[in-house]
Amino acid sequence: MNKGFNLLDEQWIPVRMVDGQLRDVGLLKLFEQAKEINALAETSPPSIIALYRVLLAITHRALTSSQGTWRDRDRANWYREGLPQQALLDYLEHWRDRFWLFHPEQPFMQVAALATAEETQDKKPWTQISLASACGNAPVVFDHSHDGAPTAITPSGAIRTLLGFLQFTPGGLVRVIRGSDKAGPLANTAAVLPIGRTLNETLCLALHPATSAAMDDLPSWEQPVVSLENLRAAPSLATGANDRYTRLSRAVLLDAEEDCRIRWIRFAAGVALGNDANAPDPMASYRAGSIGLVRLSFSEGRAFWRDLPALVPDAEGKASQPASVLGWAANLRGDLDGLQADEVLLVAGVASEPTKPAKLSRWRMEQIALPTSLLANPGLADHLRAEVTRAETLYGQLREITTRMIAATMPTATSKDTWNRARSSFAAGPAAVTFFSSAERALPRLLREIADGEGEEAHLHWSEALLQAVRDTWEVVGKNVGQSPLALRAEAKAFPRISALLRTLQPESSIAGSQEALP
Repeated sequence: MNKGFNLLDEQWIPVRMVDGQLRDVGLLKLFEQAKEINALAETSPPSIIALYRVLLAITHRALTSSQGTWRDRDRANWYREGLPQQALLDYLEHWRDRFWLFHPEQPFMQVAALATAEETQDKKPWTQISLASACGNAPVVFDHSHDGAPTAITPSGAIRTLLGFLQFTPGGLVRVIRGSDKAGPLANTAAVLPIGRTLNETLCLALHPATSAAMDDLPSWEQPVVSLENLRAAPSLATGANDRYTRLSRAVLLDAEEDCRIRWIRFAAGVALGNDANAPDPMASYRAGSIGLVRLSFSEGRAFWRDLPALVPDAEGKASQPASVLGWAANLRGDLDGLQADEVLLVAGVASEPTKPAKLSRWRMEQIALPTSLLANPGLADHLRAEVTRAETLYGQLREITTRMIAATMPTATSKDTWNRARSSFAAGPAAVTFFSSAERALPRLLREIADGEGEEAHLHWSEALLQAVRDTWEVVGKNVGQSPLALRAEAKAFPRISALLRTLQPESSIAGSQEALP
């Protein structure tokens, strides 16, 4: 393998400029124009998060190498005036030889030892590292490629795909070097990242602290060449964010054709990442589960705003554990004298089947604007948590009433089998989407009023939104149940309970005259 395609110079990163133009740039141009770039324009959820993590690792190492430690006021200065250009460019030039995509000894984010290893003489299609492609036993998700005849991919596409794969790959069987391997740092995670108006602002908002321990936290390209012994070794804990952001969770070697396009790769178990409960991933948030905090992921059919409480602080640490990167952004905002009222958050990732972690089922990418004060003030965060919990509780009560109504339209309404069928019918219907999409229309107002300290107004307006959500959902469920005599009788029996539920959402002064407004 000869040197080829240096990532410092080649145009491989898609970006959107502040004037709206789309273009591809190399790493040198990207950092030179960081204040003129609005954001990365990558469309794959795992790849865009992985790209930002590589950029953050470069930024962190460049600054620690040139300046040592820094404080939030330094980040605030870089946020306003721009990151130190010379430090970034000097760092990249110093490590230029480690940014060749096709290097005989240490290709970027790959393991050269696979070229001669006996276990990896059988090549795999490049779709092995594509979380969106059909490969092996994986189902067809977004393509209809065939393992035996893969279409070639460009070097730019290959490295972006590889970066996303290394971060989000699920754990499971590998059968090369080792029988199985640990998951990537962000497997089954809805990763969160604060986004600024420019790439420069984003890097400053999400930049991890430069502690004394961080000086020894090296990205993969600064570490020694990975050997087969490293791949056979026991899982190791991450030394810090730079290690996590660039961990070779699988060993991969791109096999370039004459035109540098890639059709085949060599593939094996990687440098396994050990679990450390005391050092969660900086972009992973945790929410309350049945037996403690669980990592936030995406669920099928579930609106992400229902998990907003996981992104805001909890003084006791029992209801949520927000991603560390959100705290770093909030600290920086505190030194910016309130330059921006809202924090725009990018949430992206890949989710697995609940009972089959190695089987990927969906990926998503969303942007959410949260008032900055909610990320810094536990009291305001608790208010938001209470209102979202109220919506969840109300939906649970509505589900119980409507499930009972659906069961009443079936033979042997009180049997266990009938109840199970009624629950399945409710879950398969449009009730959840109707309820939470109706409530979501009032979410921006709720967030703003809580952030402004208008607690009573927020509670009142949110109650009105939930009242309308119940009405909308009840109407939809009623139409699905139908107009048969049995259905009408079941609806009549359920009416007093749904009426009582609606009354709990109405102001006391209007309860007496509200009967006409009930469904």
